[in-house]
Amino acid sequence: MYNGSPAAAPLVREPLHAPVAHLVRGGVVEGIHYGSVVVLDADGRVQLQLGDIEAAFYPRSALKPVQAVAMLRAGLPLDGELLSLAAASHSGEERHLAGTRRILDLAGLTEDDLRNVPDMPYDPVERDAWVRDGRQPSRIAQNCSGKHAAMLWTARLNGWSLTDYLDAAHPLQRAVADTVEDLTGQRAAGVTVDGCGAPLFAISLHGLARAVSRITSAAPGTPEARVADAMREHAETASGTRRDVAALMRAVPGLLAKDGFEGVQVAALPDGRAVAVKIADGANRARVPVAAAALARAGVDPALLTGFAGEPLLGGGEPVGSVRPVRALDPVDLPACA
Repeated sequence: MYNGSPAAAPLVREPLHAPVAHLVRGGVVEGIHYGSVVVLDADGRVQLQLGDIEAAFYPRSALKPVQAVAMLRAGLPLDGELLSLAAASHSGEERHLAGTRRILDLAGLTEDDLRNVPDMPYDPVERDAWVRDGRQPSRIAQNCSGKHAAMLWTARLNGWSLTDYLDAAHPLQRAVADTVEDLTGQRAAGVTVDGCGAPLFAISLHGLARAVSRITSAAPGTPEARVADAMREHAETASGTRRDVAALMRAVPGLLAKDGFEGVQVAALPDGRAVAVKIADGANRARVPVAAAALARAGVDPALLTGFAGEPLLGGGEPVGSVRPVRALDPVDLPACA
């Protein structure tokens, strides 16, 4: 665990993003995705950086593993699949809904106690089925419901109030803020409200990479290691059966990966090597191939990452191009390892 005092908060400024991927159609660069990328080695040193890795930004749901660590530190007695769900941006599959109900049952609570926003399932297949069945948006179907159920149980275990558990001044959210500063190694630059209604902390991309590195490299049995183990062992619960982040964890042994809205991706290996990506325009089509290229720069065998090169660009229904990470992300000539 990090035991130092957190550094100053990152500066709030317009990020100095750089090109991280080219949209190439027919051999011509048709578009450019800007963003920032950081790769940390096993000792936490910056191995590669593109763009602005020190400006304040919002990690969105990529912060959920850190929030889950905070809840375990506060006494939440979850492990395995239900802990993975507590750190999830889930797809709204039946396993996710049933798991959320199970957490609420263990807490002696119901769906009515949730304060996240009602929504339809995130996964398009699940959403279409939901619509066909005439079902309405609900809090339990929203992709953060597992986290919210776990937050409620954490609050109840500590004797904290339930109706205002999303208030940034609530003891639960103050405990989350302390854990964010501990694991990122820096103070938050500010607090806003995430899409689900929970407090969201402004940190740097470098700080986010540090946090996930500390989670995956923590000693066995610690809250950090428990979160990492749960998410890796139950990747489909932490995301969904058709999600790229689950496929990435299945493809790379020992990898913990978490995505976030607006083009955020973080991933780390058990020895602490970590990458963090922010795509400036929030495009998923750039997030996946850029993150895969960053992992290759971190030393992951490129052969394990061939399925994450991005979807082809089509012309007349046939592939005519692709989204290609910039040359600065090409793997260096080092022995590959997983």
